[in-house]
Amino acid sequence: MIYPDLIRPQEVETWIFDLDNTLYPVTKRLLALIDQQMGSFVANYLQISREEAHKVQKSYFKKYGLTLRGLMLNDGLDPAKYFEEMTPMDLKEVSPNPILVDTITKLRGRKIIFTNASAEHAKLVLQRIGFNPNDFEAIFDIEAANYIPKPAMESYQLLCKQNSIEPKKAAMVDDIVQNLLPASKMGMLTLWKKSSAEWAKNIKAENYINYVVEDIEEWFQCLQKSLLE
Repeated sequence: MIYPDLIRPQEVETWIFDLDNTLYPVTKRLLALIDQQMGSFVANYLQISREEAHKVQKSYFKKYGLTLRGLMLNDGLDPAKYFEEMTPMDLKEVSPNPILVDTITKLRGRKIIFTNASAEHAKLVLQRIGFNPNDFEAIFDIEAANYIPKPAMESYQLLCKQNSIEPKKAAMVDDIVQNLLPASKMGMLTLWKKSSAEWAKNIKAENYINYVVEDIEEWFQCLQKSLLE
């Protein structure tokens, strides 16, 4: 882990947090459930087999950063239909984390969630972790981003514009390396929350990553201690 010994917290006015697999770990079971649900939706919407749907799903995710975005651009999907039919995920897979809650809520500066999911999903997950509704100033979700997902630069520009964020005085935490490139280009500090998931084992930090965070609770606790020294 790269500890926050060089960071200057007084210069960070806004902390931007990804949600899924950053503030809580996405388990193998949960990932499989989400994948299955998305596959069923794609198959039903496009009237194709599950095997074909899986290929479309992965192709769109790779190309657009979000399967939903691919369906909207290529297949005329109304996002309202998507959110109506996709059932909320099983929150039993998300464990309460009082240590994380205490650490993040004590963090100096504004705190904002930036997610490719819906605000409704984010609120439910944050509540399950143990956060109160006012612990984060805003939830910038996929609808607020005009359904343009990370890592498209436009979504970051909308985030900053709608929330009056000065990029050079902001820091962003995300579990997907590529999602931090636009943040870095805008002048933000970048913190990569390294995932223990199987798919992330061979991923390495790029040169635009300022800090690699393996344990998010420990990292921010370390940061808080540095403020007291």
